[in-house]
Amino acid sequence: MGTRGRGRVADRRAPEPEDGRPDGGRPGDGRPGDAPFDPAPPARGRAERRRSARRAARRRKRSLLREFPLIVLVALLVALVMKTFLIQVFVIPSGSMEQTIQIGDRVLVDKLTPWFGSEPQRGDVVVFKDPGGWLEHDRKPSDDGPVLGAAKQVLTFVGLLPSENEQDLIKRVIGVGGDTVECCDAQGRLSINGRAVEETYLAPGNPPSRQSFKVTVPKGRLWVMGDHRDVSADSRFHMGNPGQGTVPLSDVVGRAFLIGFPLDRFHQLDEPSSLSSLALAPQAGGTVPRSMGVGPVPVEPPLVMGVLGILPFVVRRPGRPPE
Repeated sequence: MGTRGRGRVADRRAPEPEDGRPDGGRPGDGRPGDAPFDPAPPARGRAERRRSARRAARRRKRSLLREFPLIVLVALLVALVMKTFLIQVFVIPSGSMEQTIQIGDRVLVDKLTPWFGSEPQRGDVVVFKDPGGWLEHDRKPSDDGPVLGAAKQVLTFVGLLPSENEQDLIKRVIGVGGDTVECCDAQGRLSINGRAVEETYLAPGNPPSRQSFKVTVPKGRLWVMGDHRDVSADSRFHMGNPGQGTVPLSDVVGRAFLIGFPLDRFHQLDEPSSLSSLALAPQAGGTVPRSMGVGPVPVEPPLVMGVLGILPFVVRRPGRPPE
């Protein structure tokens, strides 16, 4: 048979290999058209590794300097929110609450629950603003310059420095609105609504009170006393002030719930069962308090707001290797 209708064998087009090479060769076999073979790069020397490490350290330092203002701003905002709405730290300057709370203790005060309508109960240790006339305002002129003064005002506002304008005290709630608090009975005990109270939290050697008194607490107010009764300028000594020695609920900053420092005194402040177990008294409008034999008013320094520490944190950007 002839070759009519067919091309020559030599004219037939050979199929191209899958890699596109007309000769069907493999990469790197030295044939024409191949790209030069690239062997693995040689390992970097010690000097090159040192230079790379120094460049990486410089990049980290520049990144930290750029992020530092943001970290400071976040820390200030967190401190402001915590001081305003959550928790505030106070340093105890006097012995009016010994032995429960001692001089120099850092006390954490809950400021959150009052926002939800929680009110102090008998036995709670509360921080409250001066109702008027409880503290002597002896302010010293500041010798800070304008720059330092402005910086202190900012740090005070966010809660990182103590405030000289806040006049706060700390005492234990003995009576709430409607309670009749009286001292002392034939056995020298304090009584609430006619029921004697065993005050196991008092400082050793202190009687419930060295002066007699009787008061019915008005609605919306508190009768407060210190645990170290002999040195505590509490409600007993301010019956002649507006409110007859009682504290309005609106002046309560919060409830002290924990001693956070020093660490060997770290513990929770609980309500004494002798006070918390008493039944609520019917609400009353209050009566004029009766007090006999009131001696000199002890000196009561204001609380000092503690420095609130913010733990730094680092937010890693996506793709940033750990350092």
